[in-house]
Amino acid sequence: MVDIVQLNRETNAFVRTASFNHPYPATKVMFAPPKVEGDLIATSGDYLRIWKVSEDGTEVNLRALYNNNKASPYCAPLTSFDWNLIDPSIIGTCSIDTTCTIWNVETQQYKTQLIAHDREVYDIVFAPHTTDIFASTGADGSVRLFDLRSLEHSTILYENPNGSPLLRLAWDRYDHNYIAAVVAEENTVVILDVRSASVPVATLFGHSHPVNAVSWFPGQARYLATGGDDRQALVWDLTNLPQPIKNPYLSFETDEEVNALQWSTLHPEWVSMVHGKYLQVVRV
Repeated sequence: MVDIVQLNRETNAFVRTASFNHPYPATKVMFAPPKVEGDLIATSGDYLRIWKVSEDGTEVNLRALYNNNKASPYCAPLTSFDWNLIDPSIIGTCSIDTTCTIWNVETQQYKTQLIAHDREVYDIVFAPHTTDIFASTGADGSVRLFDLRSLEHSTILYENPNGSPLLRLAWDRYDHNYIAAVVAEENTVVILDVRSASVPVATLFGHSHPVNAVSWFPGQARYLATGGDDRQALVWDLTNLPQPIKNPYLSFETDEEVNALQWSTLHPEWVSMVHGKYLQVVRV
């Protein structure tokens, strides 16, 4: 089940305005970029699905289902996806079958599919300033850069020295040179500079337990939010990169593990967090 909630400004509480059944647990849920007319939602899990929200916001209906396996009605489970900010007709998905697939939302056909890693791919993210470049990461512990204009080659931006998988990626929308990567089952986040491969420009050690989520501030400042199993959400000031970053700028305590967080693009002073069964929004 996926719920859509909205803030009731009179009661200052979130209320559920609509919900829809999802056949399998969703690995990611994302609203379409602002350029898209109307409210569309993409979800990944067993397939990539696009959902349409009614004008009054009370109903959600399936608009399209995308299967990248032409030989079978089934496809390998999808671990994540990303919607291209510059051209919203493009969505990229990643899968446990080591592939990334780039979709044309309008034609409901995939533009290209490639073997991106040696093992399962856990995340994919488009560069926020272009339609052609994206990064992926996964169980082989590497971050790789791809250019849709030249898929014959890819760039290995980073390889985890101990071989641990990398779980999540986030590309800085303010300074497009920086990518944050979450190390699976570890309490660290590495900050990568696309101009200098192999060595992280910074490593963040503020959490005491594994990190689950990461999100860049969407405005003109270099802040990063992270959340983890230590029941904390931390905000880091990375203005002085590449100088070492020792301590977080802000911290928020929660009752349970922080499994997801996201900075609001419309109201950048707000960060939403999911911990346990609760959705919490805090003002930074």
